Amino acid sequence: MGRREEMVAKIKELMTQPERIRNMGIAAHIDHGKTTLSDNLLAGAGMISEELAGKQLVLDFDEQEQARGITINAANVSMVHTYEGNDYLINLIDTPGHVDFGGDVTRAMRAIDGAIIVVDAVEGVMPQTETVLRQALREYVKPVLFINKVDRLIKELKLGPNDILQRFAKIITDVNRLIKKYAPDEFKNQWFVKVEDGSVAFGSAYYNWALSVPYMKKTGVSFKDIVELTNSGDLKTLRQKAPLHVVVLDMVVKHLPNPLEAQKYRIPHLWRGDVESEVGQAMMNCDPKGKMVMVVTKIILDKHAGEVSTGRVWSGTVKTGQEVYLINAKRKARIQQVGIYMGPERVNMEAVPAGNIVAVTGLRDAMAGETVSQEQIEPFEALHYASEPVVTVAIEAKNVKDLPKLIEALRQLAKEDPTLHVKIDEETGQHLLSGMGELHLEVKLVKLKEDWKLDVDVSPPIVVYRESVSKISPIVEGKSPNKHNRFYITVEPLPDEIYQAIHEGLIPEGRPKDPKAVAKKLAELGMDYEVAKGIVDIYHGNIFLDNTKGIQYLNEVMDLLVDGFHQAMDEGPLAKEPVMKVMVRLHDAKIHEDNVHRGPAQIYPAIRSAIQCAMMKAQPILYEPYQKVIINVPYEYMGAVSREINQRRGQLIDMRQEGEVMIIISEAPVAEMFGFAGAIRGATSGRALWSTEHAGFKRVPGELATNIIRQIRQRKGLDPNPPREQDVCPQQ
Repeated sequence: MGRREEMVAKIKELMTQPERIRNMGIAAHIDHGKTTLSDNLLAGAGMISEELAGKQLVLDFDEQEQARGITINAANVSMVHTYEGNDYLINLIDTPGHVDFGGDVTRAMRAIDGAIIVVDAVEGVMPQTETVLRQALREYVKPVLFINKVDRLIKELKLGPNDILQRFAKIITDVNRLIKKYAPDEFKNQWFVKVEDGSVAFGSAYYNWALSVPYMKKTGVSFKDIVELTNSGDLKTLRQKAPLHVVVLDMVVKHLPNPLEAQKYRIPHLWRGDVESEVGQAMMNCDPKGKMVMVVTKIILDKHAGEVSTGRVWSGTVKTGQEVYLINAKRKARIQQVGIYMGPERVNMEAVPAGNIVAVTGLRDAMAGETVSQEQIEPFEALHYASEPVVTVAIEAKNVKDLPKLIEALRQLAKEDPTLHVKIDEETGQHLLSGMGELHLEVKLVKLKEDWKLDVDVSPPIVVYRESVSKISPIVEGKSPNKHNRFYITVEPLPDEIYQAIHEGLIPEGRPKDPKAVAKKLAELGMDYEVAKGIVDIYHGNIFLDNTKGIQYLNEVMDLLVDGFHQAMDEGPLAKEPVMKVMVRLHDAKIHEDNVHRGPAQIYPAIRSAIQCAMMKAQPILYEPYQKVIINVPYEYMGAVSREINQRRGQLIDMRQEGEVMIIISEAPVAEMFGFAGAIRGATSGRALWSTEHAGFKRVPGELATNIIRQIRQRKGLDPNPPREQDVCPQQ
């Protein structure tokens, strides 16, 4: 039996022992050496040669990842590690570090129970580190810490042991501050990372060594030995004395939970159903004999096998030929193949039990976030993304005959990556693709051209704005075309505290399962409880409330009213841009007794026109997306960087010096950031290191708003003049 066959046999044996399983991810800011760390863990497990570790980039197997030198797709691998005489199965997911691919991080966090947060010893905790840690803790994923690139502190910065320890202490303090801020209440004090218990390790992924306090005590290797070997350049001895994979995977086994432990506290927070039910108990106990339940976290298109759905098995056992329900898609499906990942290849299995990460084919209608089960159950909570699409391109097929293929390709891309939004505009014939940033769209367009062999015209990137209101409107009447149905509504700005709670997932979007509980939360955030009791729907950060009393037939048209509310929120009155931070209240209604006279053709325009008119009477405003921009640059280029930010309507937020490097933190509108990469390289002679993250939306200054609205309307083929109240509101 060869080495690979031995490992597969061992994995098969261990996957039936959940106490020996660790599902973990590696998450970091883009430059923190995360993929090199992953490679070295694989080398330690005997899956690749040590000489190629850190150079082969086994988990960055996509051609674009190899060319760009960054992780774009979350990659899975299963491997075995021996700790204190016992073998453990480790299912590892290497997640992207670039902010544009943060959606993959969110999806991966649903599948794992613990994460290694990788922080650069020189740069320290960066904003993107905060973002991924927040994503992990929101999903009840326990963190441990690896401080990487310690060799740079020794060789480049020439720091002494005391200075290095101070640097470590600051990083650990910063990480623990974030854990205290974002961790679930019951784990705020339990999940702190500590040097003394070994939940912190430090080392160099590039040079393949690491240390932790438990390892130092066990082997007698000291930090002084590490400094001497690093300075002498004896890397071979260094790797032998303190092998990275042993130190890091020991930390994983000792400090990250197994599925038996993790599912007891994760299931009640991730699943909406009754945990005391039969299926609830099966998931809580990670029971391989219970009804099968899994959650899809990733869809990939395999040239040979078709769509492959990756996901976490929460209970039961996934088997070939099994008939299952796709809860959100409301369809049945049959599982064709079952397997696990070993880097870029999939290894087929007869069955994969609860507690594992699995790859299956046959779930054709599944999307990321789909709940798959043997019977109808409550779905898992929707995945909550840290940012949202803010940049759009228009795509057209150069050859008309390619149009059906282009539509299929765009739908497939959106299925594989739900953070992409695809809109097929019937009026213009354009297909609009919206993503997290320029790089996100660039990568997807390369896939269109190379994987799908499509020749397309692509517009320059444009920004997705948001419409809102700045005051409370008077009551506005909306009449159905047949005049038999009338709705009386107001709109008003949604308070920041409530919008933030929705954005952070504290108040779930959609029709509330428990309206009283949601009303209570809204009241705690400042809304009048009598008003909040009318909560009907939450959609894209907007709220619809029914504050009527005893209206006949209202329940029979409520679904149509909610659909009309969605339509009005998808396209605001100013420029048909999405709406945010708006509260719509229904105060009264007159509804025809005959349902023939109150169908969709009557209700939709009535509620939609009422909302749009009310928005025009409530001083409509425009919001634009902002990015936080973090730039590391030598001191002498500080002025050039400041000028570049100021020219882009940016604002400096913070500036601090660390050694010879200035760290400049600023915010700037996304609309002004196109071409920034080339400009900042030129301004700093290529000496700047920079990253961005989504910083929410801010109101567009009044003098700019009119011109922007005009440009958007012109681009969409509308009358370029911004609409006036009398243009939107029907004559009463």
